Amino acid sequence: MSLAVVHSRAQIGMEAPPVTVEVHLANGLPNLSIVGLPETAVMESKDRVRAALQNARFEFPARRITINLAPADLPKEGGRFDLPIAIGILAASGQLAARDFDHYEFIGELALTGKLRPVLGALSVALQTRQTGRALILPAVNAAEAALADGVDIRGAKHLLEVTAHLNGETPLARQETETPPTNAADIPDLRDIKGQHRARRALEIAAAGGHSLLMIGPPGAGKTMLAARLPGILPPLGDDEALETAAIQSLHKRFSMSHWKQRPFRTPHHTASAVALVGGGSHPRPGEISLAHHGVLFLDELPEFNRHVLEVLREPLESGAITISRAARQSEFPARFQLVAAMNPCPCGYYGDPSGRCRCTPDKVNHYRARISGPLLDRIDMHIEVPPVPRELLLDQTARAGESSAQVQERVETARARQITRSGCANATLNNKQIEDSCRLDEAGRQLLEQAIDRLGFSARAYHRVLKVARTIADLAAEEMIRPAHVAEAVQYRCLDRSQTLI
Repeated sequence: MSLAVVHSRAQIGMEAPPVTVEVHLANGLPNLSIVGLPETAVMESKDRVRAALQNARFEFPARRITINLAPADLPKEGGRFDLPIAIGILAASGQLAARDFDHYEFIGELALTGKLRPVLGALSVALQTRQTGRALILPAVNAAEAALADGVDIRGAKHLLEVTAHLNGETPLARQETETPPTNAADIPDLRDIKGQHRARRALEIAAAGGHSLLMIGPPGAGKTMLAARLPGILPPLGDDEALETAAIQSLHKRFSMSHWKQRPFRTPHHTASAVALVGGGSHPRPGEISLAHHGVLFLDELPEFNRHVLEVLREPLESGAITISRAARQSEFPARFQLVAAMNPCPCGYYGDPSGRCRCTPDKVNHYRARISGPLLDRIDMHIEVPPVPRELLLDQTARAGESSAQVQERVETARARQITRSGCANATLNNKQIEDSCRLDEAGRQLLEQAIDRLGFSARAYHRVLKVARTIADLAAEEMIRPAHVAEAVQYRCLDRSQTLI
């Protein structure tokens, strides 16, 4: 009897728990069985592995083969176990000189020719492997992505024969060096493309500086989508840890593109998206749009067109910055610290309040349209602004001077964000109650003005805290230590639209 033990990893949410692949060859009628809670894709690996070994000129043992994927109570899915199963069969049958694989971990899907195909979640696997000190052998296509996890011995291979040559000591696989790709911001739209909309640009700058959520209300063609698309270009650059966390989430959804390194995500789900598409889920939990937008922007255009119960699932993640997906057999938690930006029309036709009188929506229709968005969700959005149509004269004036570029605005945003990190260790939008008390200090005139706003506008406790945090960001942009009346007045304006179009 022959036995081989090979190390690999499964994928459960953001985690990559270790899996031990035990291959046992015994006498008896030729048969191959896989045990250890394998799912269909894993069960099918026996056919892929058999063809891959034969096409690579190895002998497939005509014996009774038992493959155990331990621990037995952990569900196994995908084709990532093809490579460790093939290595285990070769080792157990004596076709590999090496028998001790304790210093390696293997993941990879095999083609029938023996070529290695990429797998999802390679970066999260590398991050977990780093804790064990083992080398990770995986498909060459995944090597650069996995090497973003500094301190891991990554070996990429294109074919099963390259892996066996390395293990036999014939042709060692080259170690994948950790090469941080340059940040590519060329494809991010520039803020100077926006004509006019000075108040909206100001609100966008405040939202970027403090990480605040933003709701834009205006007629079709006013530039709401253009403004939202330019928010990532004025946000502070991602730190190394943030970029690594963002890349790890995106690698669970599809293979991470190195050209997106350190770019803040900008996700724009269609209004027909389901709740599962938005927050994640499935029988094998996968990240949804809110997690794919982690450390970036989630833009919901035509907000009232989303199904109401779909929007309601955003309420908890907006507060906690994470989402926990529970299923009967497992529970997965994904980070979801995203910046929500939403856009909507003021009425079904989009022209409510237009001086031309082109809107024919009845008050009942307008109220019904706005009621699609619940008060509790609106209360969690920090800033509400009206985006008016661009004046025709400005639109046709080809000599009009362009506004500030994204780089100019980003410089102010970075300075304001640095003040927040130095003072509280986080952006103003994520301050907790204790941090609000310590950081958001008002002078006497500012306190009186805020008290009047609470009394007259009926702010909830949550709205009060959000106004206070926005005022703190405005003060940071002005390099002020105390929150003054001008900062409070501007912050209150972002919670109180014209009363004919108020949403709070």
